[in-house]
Amino acid sequence: MNNRNFKNTPIAEVGLGTWQLGSADWGNVNDEDAFNILKAYTDAGGNFIDTADVYGMGVSESVIGKFLKTIDKEVFVATKLGRRGDAPNGWPQNFTYDVMKRNVEDSLKHLDVPQLFLEQLHCIPTDEMKAGKVFDHLRSLQQEGLITHFGASVETSEEALICLEQEGLASLQIIFNLFRQHVADEVFARAKEKGVAIIVRVPLASGLLSGRFNEQTQFAANDHRNYNANGDAFNTGETFSGIEFKEGVKLSQKIKGLLPDNRMPQWAIRWILDHPEVTTVIPGASKVSQVNSNVEASALSPLSADVHQHLRELYDAEIFGKIRGHF
Repeated sequence: MNNRNFKNTPIAEVGLGTWQLGSADWGNVNDEDAFNILKAYTDAGGNFIDTADVYGMGVSESVIGKFLKTIDKEVFVATKLGRRGDAPNGWPQNFTYDVMKRNVEDSLKHLDVPQLFLEQLHCIPTDEMKAGKVFDHLRSLQQEGLITHFGASVETSEEALICLEQEGLASLQIIFNLFRQHVADEVFARAKEKGVAIIVRVPLASGLLSGRFNEQTQFAANDHRNYNANGDAFNTGETFSGIEFKEGVKLSQKIKGLLPDNRMPQWAIRWILDHPEVTTVIPGASKVSQVNSNVEASALSPLSADVHQHLRELYDAEIFGKIRGHF
């Protein structure tokens, strides 16, 4: 596994997203399977795990915390706050210092660590980002020693640019993949200029870029790819990157035809890693085989300039205009 620099800390360029391990929005993953997924990732040389307090309302954080006690290896865990709906703990309007501190303390308890490596705002309302008080609160929590670094997870390029004006911002987490290529044009140069790490989420467009789905593929009732396919529960960009599912299946096959061979998920992640501004990409996994597939991207050689050009031409001509939701 190759590493990249995160504020003078070497972290794996292929991280592990753990939304699935909350057993709330991707179907169910039991503790044994969750441990096996985490072990497969760390055995492969991975050391960066991303989670959030709302992934199963503490379930994902807790299983990660328990797992970390079983290994003798330094692993850097990033979590997020701001989406809890259990009043008065946050979403959609309560972002006071007291609430945010309580959220941080809950995450510390779940992960069973004395300090959070990275705390991120979790796609909070744009107006809250513009107001800036949430960043003051994060700076206070940092000064108190509860968090080492702070960052923001955002939905749009506009929100990304708002956050990039904040002093002390360590990272920016954003959707970027072959169905969301324009983000690099709008955000990456500014992030590099500010010395802010880019964490890429939804790299495989909720599995569309794995090449495994067809138009008849169905998902469990408690899988967001079922109930949020059209953005009925939250931003549609978090599900299939905002592309209508059947249309996405067709487009993914066109993308596959432009790649060097049939290793579509690995090449889709490699395409992201070919952007030097990216610090780490955090594909999720509900199976050990998916972990092993994802980390293989780190060993691939970069795609050729011709392949990059053809993929961008397809994006401009047939994909960009079909993105739905806020982006």
